[in-house]
Amino acid sequence: MANKEIPYKIYLEESEMPKYWYNLRADMINKPAPLLDPKTRKPMTAEDLAPVFCDELVKQELDDTTAYYEIPQEILDFYKMYRPAPLVRAYCLEKKLQTPAKIYYKYEGGNTSGSHKLNSAIAQAYYAKKQGLKGVTTETGAGQWGTALAMACAYLDLECKVYMVKVSYEQKPFRREVMRTYGASVTPSPSMETEVGKKILAEHPGTTGSLGCAISEAVEVATKTPGYRYVLGSVLNQVMLHQSVIGLEAKAAMDKYGVKPDIIIGCAGGGSNLGGLIAPFMGEKIKGNADYRFIAVEPATCPSFTRGKYAYDYCDTGMVCPLSKMYTLGSGFIPAGTHSGGLRYHGMNSTLSQLYDDGLMEAVSVPQTEVFAAAEEFARVEGILPAPESSHAIKVAIDEALKCKETGEEKTILFGLTGTGYFDMMAYEKFHDGKMVDYIPTEEELQKGFSYLPKMD
Repeated sequence: MANKEIPYKIYLEESEMPKYWYNLRADMINKPAPLLDPKTRKPMTAEDLAPVFCDELVKQELDDTTAYYEIPQEILDFYKMYRPAPLVRAYCLEKKLQTPAKIYYKYEGGNTSGSHKLNSAIAQAYYAKKQGLKGVTTETGAGQWGTALAMACAYLDLECKVYMVKVSYEQKPFRREVMRTYGASVTPSPSMETEVGKKILAEHPGTTGSLGCAISEAVEVATKTPGYRYVLGSVLNQVMLHQSVIGLEAKAAMDKYGVKPDIIIGCAGGGSNLGGLIAPFMGEKIKGNADYRFIAVEPATCPSFTRGKYAYDYCDTGMVCPLSKMYTLGSGFIPAGTHSGGLRYHGMNSTLSQLYDDGLMEAVSVPQTEVFAAAEEFARVEGILPAPESSHAIKVAIDEALKCKETGEEKTILFGLTGTGYFDMMAYEKFHDGKMVDYIPTEEELQKGFSYLPKMD
């Protein structure tokens, strides 16, 4: 089919929605390194993880051989409220840039939570309910994950306790109130409610918090509260598994119209949306069936890939979680209080870290003023106000499209638009008023973070 016949928005039929999640690890030649017990340094077993995570999620986390997991019918029924999500051709942006590149974005903001996070939230809440649990705890950065989980728990009649990174709790009160509307309790992190929170506040007085801090608090509460388990919105392989619906739908929509992307771009914090978007495409690349260029985009304030170390590290600031081999800035690294709260995590998903270390993926870091400039340009021509996190991918998609303009190459670019920015207006206000500043950590600050890395034999 000729490109002029491709519609502005490509929708799949309900019958074309994925019925299975795709586990990329099954097709990887070099598997991600196993989680290690922080005390014994031995690989974590299902029994080790059972007190923290739901049983079925533990199984998914540790499985690197099963390629496809059937999605339970109850989850598929929930997905039908907002999936399949559209794949959009950014005709207006292409025209504005005067580029020969073809730009597509997979839009995940068309649900009540306003982001892709709902794809995994309903899955994790479902398995908690199936196990007979009373409730779950979690962390949230910008608030999309906390909102999604609160919605999923309300749907399944589960209690939900959210520890929200303090800077986002203060910057995004409306996101906080949406969570409370769905029945969740929301606590700014670090807090005085937990032992690890008290310790972090003592060591870092006045800290704005981080996802690593909030994870520590949520894990502590989950393990000390009968009938509770901890669930996580990114970083873990089980989350990337659930988010594979993004990439599976995107690929199905492109295949339907005979379109093949040359470049696939996603923002990267913990890695859930990036991993979900690239999963089926990366699977093809690994098996030698097709070739793609993958670009992970991270904030310059928290450059895990581009300036981090590939090493075993704690997944949380309180050093109570398992050790994961990942690109990391050190669990003690607390990023500056930038406005992309969902990307303020010190490490990266272990699967994506392995792919990056194997040279199968690229990474770039960008400053937030350039990110918001790209977000504004996109909003003015495409009609969607993007979340600051997604706008990192928009920034690099624009950069790549402008390179095509210089060279005359007609490349096809796909990026993930993970959510909307309508709860981020304080950030947009600072950008418009010229009060937003860029911050790039010094080598000294990075070295301080690396000093927290555990000593391995």
